[in-house]
Amino acid sequence: MRFNNIVKCLAIALPLTVLSACSSNSDTDEQSQIDTNAQVTQNAEAAQKEQEAVLVTAAKRAAEIEEQKRQELETLRAEHIIYFDFDVSNVNEKFSEILDAHAKFLTANSEIKILVEGHADQRGTPEYNIALGERRAKSVVTYLENMGVAASQITVVSYGEEKPMIKDRSENAFAKNRRAVLVY
Repeated sequence: MRFNNIVKCLAIALPLTVLSACSSNSDTDEQSQIDTNAQVTQNAEAAQKEQEAVLVTAAKRAAEIEEQKRQELETLRAEHIIYFDFDVSNVNEKFSEILDAHAKFLTANSEIKILVEGHADQRGTPEYNIALGERRAKSVVTYLENMGVAASQITVVSYGEEKPMIKDRSENAFAKNRRAVLVY
């Protein structure tokens, strides 16, 4: 009989023990939820900081690119005159390096526009010099277009003899006035 009582006690106690071991308490569930929320908040803050860092880096890179473009443009503006021989409108090959640099910059920056001014010295009639200045400007434009610059980026104007660089009537002055000027 004693054995029976022990078995009955065990039969009642064992399931109660198992049930109590399997049940969770509400404090543990609440703490688990708080920990999960804290982790989610930390992850969101870390992601936001990372995104801000990426944006700052991108802004710095954009500023560096813009500064590099500005410096390159300043360099090109320093070398922007193509000189021509007397009564000639073909681009001399000694200016190909300058024009190649301008073409490279313009093809890389399709939003930038350029004006090509054609000029002539004071010899010849004003009508002839206007036409000669236009032929000189157009030969520069043809060179740039052959290097890949879009025609929509280029405008041409001829001043003929109207805007001399040097107003003297010497051969040196004439040589400086026979030119095409690239204006950004």
